[in-house]
Amino acid sequence: MPADLEALRTNLRGLQRVLVAFSGGADSAFLAWVANDTLGSDVVQCFTAVSPSLAQSELDDCASLAAEWGLNWSPVETAEMDNAAYRVNDADRCFHCKSALMDVVEPIACEHELIVVLGVNTDDLGDHRPGQSAAQERLARFPLVEAGFSKKDVREHSKKLGLRTWDKPAAACLASRIPYGTQVSVSLLRRLDRAESALKNLGFNQLRVRDYGEIARLEIDLEELSKAVDLRAEIVEAVQSVGYQYVTLDLEGFRSGNLNQSIQ
Repeated sequence: MPADLEALRTNLRGLQRVLVAFSGGADSAFLAWVANDTLGSDVVQCFTAVSPSLAQSELDDCASLAAEWGLNWSPVETAEMDNAAYRVNDADRCFHCKSALMDVVEPIACEHELIVVLGVNTDDLGDHRPGQSAAQERLARFPLVEAGFSKKDVREHSKKLGLRTWDKPAAACLASRIPYGTQVSVSLLRRLDRAESALKNLGFNQLRVRDYGEIARLEIDLEELSKAVDLRAEIVEAVQSVGYQYVTLDLEGFRSGNLNQSIQ
């Protein structure tokens, strides 16, 4: 049975005043829109965490969506890169990242008497996501989970509401492209951003560039693998132009969060 939109609205009314973590993805965009529509921009603030791990295209889209929907939105800079425990990139990287986020937004929430809410859905609960624990420890709320919304529910309701994010591909942070144990650096994150941007310019929609030093392993939707073969020369040129020496194509295709397999 699909989740009930009114249940989500009721949940948000109970929270009264919220500060929405708005990454521009389907989940956070849906939550931001419903919160703004239900409570109004006077008591709903939205923010986007800006750091080297956020693709520039995602930040640009957040700004565009905020303008389109009349959100009370602002970007806020986070400092996870200052934390050696984050840069070492072990299985708790996301915990340190979310902690850095909460360090920045908690004072904002306190000043304006807002409750921090994140666009976590019920499907997210089954994956390795230590960032959720970090947020919950700091009393952030997950209204989509509390109202029983799965990823499918979010997309279906977004489509019914006419939100252009209903079919937006998942876009995890750039650090998720780096295998655990490989140090995270600003230069590496920027290289990944440029590589993925170049592939999107070639017309690929759902993709990941996984970093293995001189090797870029490309994950592309299975439906687009034949297209990737046809554009082999263009892909190699695009990816090598940002600094990779070798370009490989993963025949299993795109898998969200597949690097988590190494720690499970």
